[in-house]
Amino acid sequence: MKPTLSSFNPEGPRFPIRGLRWWIGGLLFLSTVINFIDRQTLSVLAPVLLAQYRWTNTDFAGILIAFRIAYTFMQAGGGRLIDRLGARLGLSLTVTFYSCVACLTALAQGIVSFRLFRFLLGAGEGPNWPGATKVASEWFPDKERAWAVAMFDSGSSIGGAIAPFLALYTYKLTGSWRPVFLVTGSLGFLWILAWRWLYHPPGQHPRLAPQELDYIRQGRPLEVQVSPRSGITWRKLLRYRQTWGIVCGRFLLDPYWFLIADWFALYLRSKGFRVEQSILGFWIPFLGADLGNFFAGALSSYWISRGWPVGRSRRTVLMIFGPSMLILIPAAFIDDYATLVLLFGYATFAYAACSTMFLSLPSDIYHPDAVASVSGLGGTGAGIGTLISTYMIGRISDRFSFQPVVIAGSILPCLATAIFVVLVRARKTPDPEGIVLTF
Repeated sequence: MKPTLSSFNPEGPRFPIRGLRWWIGGLLFLSTVINFIDRQTLSVLAPVLLAQYRWTNTDFAGILIAFRIAYTFMQAGGGRLIDRLGARLGLSLTVTFYSCVACLTALAQGIVSFRLFRFLLGAGEGPNWPGATKVASEWFPDKERAWAVAMFDSGSSIGGAIAPFLALYTYKLTGSWRPVFLVTGSLGFLWILAWRWLYHPPGQHPRLAPQELDYIRQGRPLEVQVSPRSGITWRKLLRYRQTWGIVCGRFLLDPYWFLIADWFALYLRSKGFRVEQSILGFWIPFLGADLGNFFAGALSSYWISRGWPVGRSRRTVLMIFGPSMLILIPAAFIDDYATLVLLFGYATFAYAACSTMFLSLPSDIYHPDAVASVSGLGGTGAGIGTLISTYMIGRISDRFSFQPVVIAGSILPCLATAIFVVLVRARKTPDPEGIVLTF
């Protein structure tokens, strides 16, 4: 059995950090902000690069797909890696790798080198969400876990909102796109220093007060607190319908986010708007996503504090916000700028509410030693869906327009919600393997 805090000092640390779990949550948030700034840099610069290299939307989609291929498979592979290495070492290695790759993108010379660097960036960034989900499962009790997930997931929208300002300012200041990648890529190295200084598992942390450790473990079965699970494999996890609900749900849900993250600048350009003149509109969907993350986390946590089962609280949030994304359909037929960005803002708010629930599920449902693996499988499902959608968006927008894309982006999250409600439910009898918990 791993050493616990009491084995180091029965009276606890001399100088505990108050509310340490939220400091850890803050580091997860910053890692996601940096992660998304690195990947959004290319999308913000897309109009510049398409003009310089005379790429079509299909060419640009090929670069995005290179990222997606590596990101898709490293979600699952990275999740298993972090379950084996632990979050401290696993995230240190992956952030170091993708920060180096982000900086090296400044050396790209054309479409082939861009595809190579984006492939490597995807490989490095893949483990971020599985690793963050694992840390949230270890550091937060049931009633706060959705808040923690909302915190780190909101980093994607904050990073997406910061990236246009940072990237365009650096581009205007230097007159070249190459320094932009150096500036954004260097942020990860600062994060690693803070992570290595602050992070240890809860039972081994030298600055965690015993009272907070007891609070973190509140409501968890004893076997989850003290008993590791060995022999957890993908094959074993895929026997559970809950795993398939998470994988298939994210397959349908997540492509909407990458429609916003990867294509929104080009979508605005297709409507006749220049990103430099409409930077606020580019920012509104990311603000909506940030608000949606926290609203869903707060609503779900409120219901749990009132005695609702965890599964019921998560399902209710999804059933409210998944279908409401149909409100985006009119955006396919209008050209008024303010109405258009407001519709996208609400749809992204609703998407983020659903995403927070989906990202919370692995830590709600599974033993901690399986959380990153299941989260990674869900990320692989999301990646496969995004690979398909990225290719289709490039082809459809080149041949027709973005109109069919926007309509599909409003309908698929409703299907994701239906799959979740059907498949992701508690077992009628306890799991003899101890992998799926009561939720």
